[in-house]
Amino acid sequence: MYSDDVFRAQQHQSGRVIALHCSGSDARQWRQLGERLGARWELLTPEHYGCMDTAPWTGTLAFTLADEATRTIALIDATDRNVHLIGHSYGGGVALHAALMRPNRVETLTLYEPSAFHLLRQIHAGTDALAEISAIARLTGDGVMSGDYQGAAAAFIDYWGGSGAWAAMRPALQTALMRWLPKAPLEFAALIGARAEASDYARLRGSTLIIRGEHAPGPTRLIAEALPALLPNARVAVVAGAGHMGPLTHASEVNAIICRHLAGAQSPCPHVPLHATPTQRHDPPRPVR
Repeated sequence: MYSDDVFRAQQHQSGRVIALHCSGSDARQWRQLGERLGARWELLTPEHYGCMDTAPWTGTLAFTLADEATRTIALIDATDRNVHLIGHSYGGGVALHAALMRPNRVETLTLYEPSAFHLLRQIHAGTDALAEISAIARLTGDGVMSGDYQGAAAAFIDYWGGSGAWAAMRPALQTALMRWLPKAPLEFAALIGARAEASDYARLRGSTLIIRGEHAPGPTRLIAEALPALLPNARVAVVAGAGHMGPLTHASEVNAIICRHLAGAQSPCPHVPLHATPTQRHDPPRPVR
């Protein structure tokens, strides 16, 4: 059912959904979403560099979000219809980059606490949040450099999942995360160093839903609260009791919210040329609340 790049639903009458997982995860993160969407949607879940079924970064040049977004953009370009992008955490940062590269091809955008850390340099009250996430990035990078993968992985997981999250993990999952860990500094650097300006997001006119957990960490809470003001057609949903890892810990609630947002998109709209003028593009309907 899973390949190196994607999990495919059997049919796709309602359109193409591309869902991007968080750091250290893989395509299986969206298994329950695929079951909930059913056969009407085509669900593609490209995996990031360094995952179990994906090769590590080539190391031929400095890593950027553009490099990670290559698979997603190829999946957008491979269909003659507009697409629906979903992303969680790092996957949300990659989804935002892909959307900026193909702004007229994204009918809906659904992001759970996207790690668009570059925005913290540009939004009000972002200085302390940027310092907080930069400290986690340094701690993770120092652990990789020193060889203390377990210590760095524990700090990384406990930051995003809450105190004790690492200790509660199955040993096999801990081993898999330590194997992935050398990719973490690349992801932090790409997210913090992204060159997009806050004003660039005004080009994303598709229906956008930003989701955050009730107990979101400071940096991603601030980003989730700031993004809707930068997007012309966006709203926010808060998942009660959830934290940053809501798509995993509160999968049923999060997937229900995602599906309601997708239901707000009626018939998949026809292909819109990349350089279409505003009068040429199809304006999607607002989501059903």
